[in-house]
Amino acid sequence: MIAVDTNIIIRFLTHDDEKQYKKSFTIFNKQEIFISDTVIMETEWVLRYAYKFSSEDICNAFLNLFGLKNVHLSNPTFIAQAIDWHKGGLDFSDAMHLTQCQQFEKLYTFDKKFIAKAKKLTDCEVVLP
Repeated sequence: MIAVDTNIIIRFLTHDDEKQYKKSFTIFNKQEIFISDTVIMETEWVLRYAYKFSSEDICNAFLNLFGLKNVHLSNPTFIAQAIDWHKGGLDFSDAMHLTQCQQFEKLYTFDKKFIAKAKKLTDCEVVLP
């Protein structure tokens, strides 16, 4: 199994550089691939800010990518939950943070939008300190 960095995924999803796309396509078609949580978060950020993907387009791209038989994630259940919460309006990074904190009583933040959107999503209460 190999791991890939964000730029490999970006080339594969956007097809914006033909030479690099072909190399990333070959990787995704011939290798067992691990994608780390940090790479997933960075990929979402790049797709949103640099490529102006909508939340819906990002979620669809991730669902298709992570649905490939040869793609492996550290915790597919958490990633699926984060995608679902993101579809519901929660910032993707906040959704990733919250999925990792579900076993805790509280998640402290100064982000009032995060607090409002996270209400009743999980037993971990997102609150101001």
